[in-house]
Amino acid sequence: MAQLIVRNIEDKVVRELKRLAGEHGISVEEEHRRILRDALLGRSKNRRSFKEFLLMMPDAGADRVFRRQKDFGRDVEL
Repeated sequence: MAQLIVRNIEDKVVRELKRLAGEHGISVEEEHRRILRDALLGRSKNRRSFKEFLLMMPDAGADRVFRRQKDFGRDVEL
């Protein structure tokens, strides 16, 4: 995959990019990729951020439900 370096970006553009990335729960680099992809190839309607994906997961119960009993291992002959 190719890399693209963009120089001399205005500070307010960078701040807005960081704000959007934080709002979407993704890295600034991923936000930049998405903006370019949407601008050049069209917006994908089904794409969700990792944060949105996690928020969609149902509540699985209290943490205590998932506690494991201490494992003391087993005897091994060497």
